Amino acid sequence: MTAVQTKRRTRLSPEARRTQILDDAARVVLSEGLSAVNMERLGREAGISKALVYNYFPSRDALLAALLHREQTELRDRGLQKALQAGSYADLIRHTTRVYLEQTKDRGTLTAALLADPSVAKLMEEENRVERDRTFRYFVRETRREYGLSLPHGIAAVDMLMAVTDQGGKLMVQGVVDIDTAEDMCVQLILGGLARLAETYAQRD
Repeated sequence: MTAVQTKRRTRLSPEARRTQILDDAARVVLSEGLSAVNMERLGREAGISKALVYNYFPSRDALLAALLHREQTELRDRGLQKALQAGSYADLIRHTTRVYLEQTKDRGTLTAALLADPSVAKLMEEENRVERDRTFRYFVRETRREYGLSLPHGIAAVDMLMAVTDQGGKLMVQGVVDIDTAEDMCVQLILGGLARLAETYAQRD
């Protein structure tokens, strides 16, 4: 009996099989690129038929969108957990920044590849917009509460300072800074910048 035959006899629950297919898709994307992903290939990887892969995902784009959803949900859930554990605004910024940088370091290549596919990005467009808006509103609310900024100033500040974390992740991936340095620099820039903004704008609000 071959290894492939043994693999094909493995029975998994629907949820476990779905997870296996997504795990295989992630591995293919990371090792060979997005173009290497197709339903027949994933069927071979999982030891199942291409038709069964289609039972879980109606199309290649739907499969890749599900993979992107899983990656983004994991980041959101980890960030939310850290946010709930934060004892101060400074802790909130440090903890959520660390989560973002860790996710970027470990899975950023996969997420970037998926987002670069126009079809996948289109399928996830509305969900991503809703999640971005929810996260943005949360940070605006907490920032205004901590620094006494008006709503327009709070929105502008959060919008600008979120770019700091994004750039920190890019520099980390490029090897310019390590993760600890990226975290510390992002946190200092965000907290220091907000403190100065409060000195300038809070008294006017």
